[in-house]
Amino acid sequence: MNEFSEIIPLILVMLASGVLSGLMAGLLGIGGGIVIVPILEFSLSYFGVDEAVRMHVAIATSLAIIIVTSFSSARAHNKHENVDHALIKKWAVSMLIAAAIGSWVASMLNGKSLVIIFALLAFVVAFKMLLKGDPAKTGTQFPNHWAVQLMPLSIGGLSSMMGIGGGVMGVSFMTIFGMPIHRAVGTASFFGVLISIPGTISYMITGAGVEGLPAGNIGYVSLIGLGVIAPVSYLAAPFGAKIAHQLNQRQLNLAFGGFLLFVSSQMIYRYLF
Repeated sequence: MNEFSEIIPLILVMLASGVLSGLMAGLLGIGGGIVIVPILEFSLSYFGVDEAVRMHVAIATSLAIIIVTSFSSARAHNKHENVDHALIKKWAVSMLIAAAIGSWVASMLNGKSLVIIFALLAFVVAFKMLLKGDPAKTGTQFPNHWAVQLMPLSIGGLSSMMGIGGGVMGVSFMTIFGMPIHRAVGTASFFGVLISIPGTISYMITGAGVEGLPAGNIGYVSLIGLGVIAPVSYLAAPFGAKIAHQLNQRQLNLAFGGFLLFVSSQMIYRYLF
């Protein structure tokens, strides 16, 4: 009975994180990983999981949950016709490959420097969106240039390394090139699906046989965390999408800019101090 009473608060925290991550997935086009990863990391430390694998499990499980939240969010935004299917088709292959490679690299290497660079860039974009309403636009459509393909590669690779769905970087890139914020958020929700599936599979493979993993894992992916958080996130995501379509462009810019500022600040603090 005592063991069960100790687990109840943990389950409640996971359920709350599921609601919050789902709402954010629908509202901002993100996968909710920025919420899920720290909560899972705390939960795993609570149960005494080895520090050497704790963050890997949190990130991998977050990606597995993002499969569900992003799919729910993408469906909701697609109903409002706020998804750029042509861009998704153009970027899909690069993003899928980069996500798989990013997860593989993260399982072996320290991506600290890449995370810090991304956090600093996100910090700058956040301030531009908060102060001016939009980041500086370089055009009204994506240029037909080979360098543009670096965008899906960087979005897929870095996002899978950090256990997030790609919305943070994706919305920033798309709005820079003049895409309306609502359409950018809806399109970014599909990025989460493209990133999370290969990323999750990669973490399952690279984590196979690793010592110190908790019970109920497939590689680095925790089935317990997935089972508790994913269903709630799935149900909450459409409500976030509904809220997004009730806000005007300025309000959504402020919401996304504020979120970016929070995310980048947390990343900078975590990796520099």
